[in-house]
Amino acid sequence: MSSLLSRARKNPPRLNRSSSTASKSYNRRQLRLRKFLSYFRPHLRLLMADVACAVVVAAAAVALPLCANIVMSHLIAFNDTASAYWQILGMGGVMLAIVAIETAAIFFVDYRGHMMGAHIEANIRQELFDHCQKLSFGFYDRHRTGQLMSRIVGDSFWLGELFHHGPEDLLIAILKYSGAMAVLFFIDLQLAFLILLLTPFAVAYALHFNRRMSRALEASKQEIAAVNERVEDALAGIRVVQSFANEDLERKRFAVLNRRFLRSRADGYRSEAWFSAGAETFAQIITLLVVILGGLRILAAELTIADLLTFLLCVGVLVDPVKRMANLARLWQEGYTGFVRAMEILEIDPDVVDRPSARLMSNPKGEIRLSNVDFSYEDGAEVLSNLSLTIRPGEFVALVGPSGVGKSTLCALLPRFYDVTGGSIEIDGTDIRDVTLASLRRHLGVVQQDVYLFAGTVADNLRYGRPDATDEEVEAAARAAHAHEFIMALPQGYQTDIGQRGVKLSGGQRQRLTIARAFLKNPAILIFDEATSALDNESERAVQQAFLTLAKGRTTLVIAHRLSTIRHADRILVLTGDGIVEEGNHDRLMESGGIYASLYGLQASI
Repeated sequence: MSSLLSRARKNPPRLNRSSSTASKSYNRRQLRLRKFLSYFRPHLRLLMADVACAVVVAAAAVALPLCANIVMSHLIAFNDTASAYWQILGMGGVMLAIVAIETAAIFFVDYRGHMMGAHIEANIRQELFDHCQKLSFGFYDRHRTGQLMSRIVGDSFWLGELFHHGPEDLLIAILKYSGAMAVLFFIDLQLAFLILLLTPFAVAYALHFNRRMSRALEASKQEIAAVNERVEDALAGIRVVQSFANEDLERKRFAVLNRRFLRSRADGYRSEAWFSAGAETFAQIITLLVVILGGLRILAAELTIADLLTFLLCVGVLVDPVKRMANLARLWQEGYTGFVRAMEILEIDPDVVDRPSARLMSNPKGEIRLSNVDFSYEDGAEVLSNLSLTIRPGEFVALVGPSGVGKSTLCALLPRFYDVTGGSIEIDGTDIRDVTLASLRRHLGVVQQDVYLFAGTVADNLRYGRPDATDEEVEAAARAAHAHEFIMALPQGYQTDIGQRGVKLSGGQRQRLTIARAFLKNPAILIFDEATSALDNESERAVQQAFLTLAKGRTTLVIAHRLSTIRHADRILVLTGDGIVEEGNHDRLMESGGIYASLYGLQASI
């Protein structure tokens, strides 16, 4: 017994683990389904009106065969031609009224229903975009822009189609099928049972190819995301592509992905074709059976011609539910797989968030204190270890050192683009995790190494940090960054459109605009991450003067690749893999003859 217990402890049953996994998967599906249905909540009135019109469409489709039966019965049963004539005309008027009502209902369903789907689509797209704005830098380290664009734009479109057509197609299909079958059972039990017995085979056939369509569609969405990614990458870098004369290489890369997407679509269309062909064949087989068996029953005087005509018309009505269900299956696969892909993003929590007790940061004096800071990226590589540092309010501090020792990472930790994995960072004695992200970043001006300008005018880009800035304030910031002169030389000055990513400007001009943008924000703490790396000597000297002017009265942290730009810093810190190994002003560090002096001498000799 003890040996059995020992083996049981060593090899616990796997049922609980698999059950737990299944339970989590079930709960996730339930949550996603509730989330899916919640998008209808703001449009309940319109949805109810859409559903009511769908009921009218289904009822009209079933009513017309019944009216036809009455007409045929009058033709056959009435000996009084004149009386039958007026009866038939009267029923014709009723049928015209039914058609008119059906047409109005179809118009409402197609127009207002589509608008409901479009509104939901827009809401989902907005929700995805808003959520992506909240996600931390770590998320974008793991995901590519083209993939995200595919989910935000492409998947949301098919979701809109599903939200529109899903409820009405499902309801119309059910009502038409059940209504038509009720009429058939009323007319002839045997033929109706025959049609009913064939239905499960059609359903099994549909489910089989429905699953195949689902797999093909998921693969197709992944492939089109790869295509989007390739397009975005190649077109954004078109200047690099053409400078290396690599147009043929990019065409070949795109062609490979395009062919893979085409193959994935072919698999999906093949399954869809089998699905549609089977649905159509099912309808035709039923029609043939009704004609043959109905004819035999007429010969046996068990069925009238009027009933056979009604039967055939009802079989025609049954074709529409089959087609609608085929369309619904396609929309479900395209829409719901897109919804799942969208939920995969919405379910990702930002790595960096406000604490529940976070408060607004008041105007800081600018003291920065790092205490035993550790930081590692997700791949586990340690960048900073046990780093401690204090920067006094209003101090101009420069960070120098070899590449890869964590200088840019340190600048990314201050605005909480990433959170420290150990230790703390404080501003004016308050842990930056105890204040809201928005208020923290409002008091920090960051000019990053990667220059980015938005499509629009010069003024639009300068006002990005302060939309309410006056023209005079915009010009003052541009003058401080020594950008005013080249801006005024542009065709329309501050109203000149600079193109996507500022492609109409030189590298130095783009960099000076990003510096002016930070100056206009007028933050208490300035962070420059190699912000002069693309400037020519003349622009660099101009920006140096701007540094000295703007550094007065505010804390300034500069990461410098060109050491000549930081000679006037109050304190220079030399950061290596072992931490801060040297610190002091330029003259003191040069006198000590250490790492800084070696780096400076090396640059001076180039």
